Amino acid sequence: MKILIFSLSYFPLVGGAEIAVRNITDRIPEIEFDMVTLRFNKKDSEFEKIGNVNVYRIGGGWGYFSKILFVFQATFFALRRKYDLYWAMMTYMLFPIVIGRFLGFRTSYILTLQDGDPFSHVFNRWFILPFRPLLLYGFRHAHKVQAISHFLALWAVQAGYRGKTYVVPNGVDVNRFKIQDLGFKNKEETILVTTSRLVEKNGIIYLIESMKYLPENVKLKIIGSGPLESKLKSHSRIINLESRISFIGEVPNSDVPKYLSEGDIFIRPSLSEGQGISFLEAMASGLPVIATPVGGILDFLKDGETGLLVPPKDPRAIAFQVQKLLSDRILYDKITINARRMVAEKYDWNLIAREMKSNVFNI
Repeated sequence: MKILIFSLSYFPLVGGAEIAVRNITDRIPEIEFDMVTLRFNKKDSEFEKIGNVNVYRIGGGWGYFSKILFVFQATFFALRRKYDLYWAMMTYMLFPIVIGRFLGFRTSYILTLQDGDPFSHVFNRWFILPFRPLLLYGFRHAHKVQAISHFLALWAVQAGYRGKTYVVPNGVDVNRFKIQDLGFKNKEETILVTTSRLVEKNGIIYLIESMKYLPENVKLKIIGSGPLESKLKSHSRIINLESRISFIGEVPNSDVPKYLSEGDIFIRPSLSEGQGISFLEAMASGLPVIATPVGGILDFLKDGETGLLVPPKDPRAIAFQVQKLLSDRILYDKITINARRMVAEKYDWNLIAREMKSNVFNI
């Protein structure tokens, strides 16, 4: 079997979708995978083999317009070759497949839903609205839809897909996350940590606000970058918390385990989450997690068992849950042990790849 993956980005750009593709394809050597992706940087090779994927980078050099042009470039890339199956990574990658169908090509395709924003945000944006019928057509004619959470599985129904949606989550390489001291840590400082793109949906402003209600010995490390970085730094200064909040910035994916190992509690008060792989990585690192009950988070976080929940946009509730963990050693230990066990048992990449192979790719 030969499959073409449509993905807007791939390594060296790293996100949840890119990590998922790499870990799944590397574990299914029986399939030959090609990928067409955007060449964001002219320094990146037009072709290279990454694991079990032949990566073809095309286009680029036109800023945001490159992403629009890529849709048509990817269509004609696919039409010049023969594949048994197409695999669209995220909703936007339906566009080149749908255009190909309008040109008369009928290769079956799988859609993977990895999107982190709510359905209404993705489908009702002003620049998407004129093309929304194309996306809905893409959902209706998909051979299969795979979603990384039950929250995203509902998208398929809302978009008119009538087949079975396979919920296969992204996984975690537990062995990457070394644990020195599983359980409660007794030391002079408490380090709260988050790994997060600094965008509105991740709710970092509410995490910063929660520091006002916590003792001076509680510090916060924010790992990640994004368009709100300057605004968040400025807000930290305005509320006189600059000395207790460290903005680490973007770090290589390989360094994430190191930063998690230095923390005591992981927090991300998201407004929306497709799944939330950062939470699972924190759990694998032996950190208790505080999160909001939104999107795919409820697939793995049971309040009081594998983490603690807070309402969205509620800094005082975040501070309350931090204090609860710091004052209750039994709860802290129970959550970290339960969560790490759950990740190892349900989110191992070998399990995920086997499910993709047998249920989604049918081999």
